[in-house]
Amino acid sequence: MKFKNKVALAAMLGVSLLATACSTGNKTSSSSSSIPTKITKKTTITFWYSLTGTSKATLENLTKEFEKKNPNIKVQLQSQGGNLGDLQSKLVSSLQSPKNLPTITQAYPGWLYSAAQNKMLVNLTPYVNNKEIGWGSYSNSKIKSALWDGAKINGTQYGVPFNKSVEVLFYNKTLLDKYGVKVPKTMSELKKASQEIYEKSEHKVKGVGFDSLNNYYMLAMKEKDIDFNKKLNFASSESKAVINYYADGVKDGYFMMAGTEKYMSTPFDSGKVAMFVGSTANEAYVKSGLTQGNEYGIAARPSSINVQQGTDIYMFSKATKLQRAAAFKYLKFLTSKASQTTWANKTGYMPVNTDVLDSASYKASKNSKVPAVLEATTKKLYYLPVTKNSESAYDQINANMQTILANAGKKKNWTSDITTGQSKLTAAWKQ
Repeated sequence: MKFKNKVALAAMLGVSLLATACSTGNKTSSSSSSIPTKITKKTTITFWYSLTGTSKATLENLTKEFEKKNPNIKVQLQSQGGNLGDLQSKLVSSLQSPKNLPTITQAYPGWLYSAAQNKMLVNLTPYVNNKEIGWGSYSNSKIKSALWDGAKINGTQYGVPFNKSVEVLFYNKTLLDKYGVKVPKTMSELKKASQEIYEKSEHKVKGVGFDSLNNYYMLAMKEKDIDFNKKLNFASSESKAVINYYADGVKDGYFMMAGTEKYMSTPFDSGKVAMFVGSTANEAYVKSGLTQGNEYGIAARPSSINVQQGTDIYMFSKATKLQRAAAFKYLKFLTSKASQTTWANKTGYMPVNTDVLDSASYKASKNSKVPAVLEATTKKLYYLPVTKNSESAYDQINANMQTILANAGKKKNWTSDITTGQSKLTAAWKQ
């Protein structure tokens, strides 16, 4: 799973029937003391998810282990398709009929913005702070605070971090050694290294490309201390500097955009580009696809700030008290050190538990090159702020960058594209 598959978010945000959820009489939060601490009756919870292959099998095995330890709890895993777009579509339609919703679901917070506004989600803070069902405090959970923050909606903790990833720099060590280029650690070094590779290869190999254009833009602006919100001006001088860094490189040939190849791992595997910035989840594709005789390496993203990606798990307020307590016990189990060790080693996702993330055994993994760089590249994490229409605006940034880079590749001027892009971005925020 590389990136979010987008569907019509406007359909979700425009749902006016969500308020009916409030009539169920379920409150969105409870005090820590009123939470059942023991599941004494047979209790069934449902979990909607979208995972495939090894990730799906690992979740199933962990769930069986949880049920053995908690014989009164039955977890019904309900796959909603092989990609996240399928899951999002199911949630969009089901939000109009709350009785059809599961107990918990895998989701991005932006998908559930209106659900939170209409009190359809459970505030999980009382469960976190409960010493028996939860941890007693957020710090005791061993989950990075930035990951907790990324699972909030309007400042309320509705989600628990689950299958997370960050961006890293994939590089073809064979090619870098061939051209005598060091692995870049900063954006300026990345540009210089790309220019060197392009020139020394006699224009046969491009230097670098970014898998996610909206992540590239959002993080580069954050590096300038500019947050992603409706005040952001796509046509400002700071924004133009970010845009031109990439567009100038595409125009001059040393930078690349995926274009019709969709993901940068494709041209990387065939040797058309020497480096790319993308999700840690790309390692599996690089392992299986890199041209024989080439060795890959993974380094920290060449920036001081990184993006946190991947979904969290959210709980719906339609659940009974026992279902909520049972579901949170399950979430606590999934994020435990033992479960996260298994999850990270089997799936390649970043462990959300710092006891695993910082452990010497995880960093020394022989199956993956990701663990060794995660500590260095997760010190400062940023995430797409969850506000009204923020995902629509985020998608528009991607569309803007696609247009600009396409014209840059054709040696066309992109000044007017920036102006038009600002108008489209403003419209996206107002949907």
